[in-house]
Amino acid sequence: MTPEEIGKLVRRQRKGVGLTQADLALTSGTGMRFISDLENGKPTCQLGKTLIVLKTLGLRLNISAPHNARRR
Repeated sequence: MTPEEIGKLVRRQRKGVGLTQADLALTSGTGMRFISDLENGKPTCQLGKTLIVLKTLGLRLNISAPHNARRR
């Protein structure tokens, strides 16, 4: 998934639940600028804040290792 795809998903979900960017910034404890940057796919957005926004919107991020990855 690319930053642009995450941004589009965040925007679609935010609008779907009837929140403005200001509402989302307030409820997630971030700033309006961060929400705007995230929705516009800025690749340098902080991961921690991004995860908080996803959780606030009820979204989950799933990460999986390739099946052939070696275990330590």
